[in-house]
Amino acid sequence: MKPPPASNFPGIVAMIVAAALFTVMDAGMKLLAEHYSPMQVTALRSLASFPLVFVYVVWRSSLAAMLRGHWPWHMARGALAVFMLASFVYGLQRLPMTETYAIFYVAPLMITALSVPVLGERVGAARWFAIGIGLTGVLVVLRPTGGGVLTLGGLAVIASAVCYTISAIMIRILGRTDSMESLMFWLISMLAVGSTTLAWPHWQPVRAADAWIVAGVGITGFCAQWGVTFAFRHGEVSAIAPFEYTSLVWTLGLDRLIWNTSPDGFTLLGAAIIIAAGLFLVRRERVHVEAEHP
Repeated sequence: MKPPPASNFPGIVAMIVAAALFTVMDAGMKLLAEHYSPMQVTALRSLASFPLVFVYVVWRSSLAAMLRGHWPWHMARGALAVFMLASFVYGLQRLPMTETYAIFYVAPLMITALSVPVLGERVGAARWFAIGIGLTGVLVVLRPTGGGVLTLGGLAVIASAVCYTISAIMIRILGRTDSMESLMFWLISMLAVGSTTLAWPHWQPVRAADAWIVAGVGITGFCAQWGVTFAFRHGEVSAIAPFEYTSLVWTLGLDRLIWNTSPDGFTLLGAAIIIAAGLFLVRRERVHVEAEHP
């Protein structure tokens, strides 16, 4: 079994940046979802990112090297990505961004739970405590009733979170043998082919006014995908996953800026709880590293 990394800080930083970029990307996809189907938005996101991934692979490695790897795993991850992103966009169409993200935040808890039996990671009481506090903040954002979960949009977001959880575990497993370039290339390639094929029968011409949104989604999507792949490949997933919660802060700002949706007291309280849990985890990781390397 591969020993855990001495420090999760590089992965944590990468996840925080990726979470912010994914939030910007999701805002762009929500804008696109006002005019196109969820599957076409998924296709536009992957097609816009593909040229950047192609250049990255040629610069860092070679296309020939992409032929080596664990094909069944990459194909399964690509299929998961199509369903995950389309389900998430469907949820974005029907729910505010803040609520969509709050429901999706069940993913870090599921990732941590699976990291123990599947990856053999050791999750101490302090980490479980911080994750539980973060999830409490999510429940506060959702209000005591959690009504948004019991809708088609809410159920679609939960399905997306399950797919994301499985994909994160697969990144950690594939990362032991396959390169960053391979992980990114096959994910985007299969996502582009699969989503475009499914969206094509009902494809709507892309409006010229939306070209800058599609470009922004592609750039932020590529950078965020690199960050989350790096994070899960180089750090313990149970330590990295909870920092998904930091995206809630960006979501609150974008909801206000673009859709003029102001957070209420429950949302602000929940965000404060989530941030506190993240700060606790950062301090816990710092103390852990200092204890190992005095």
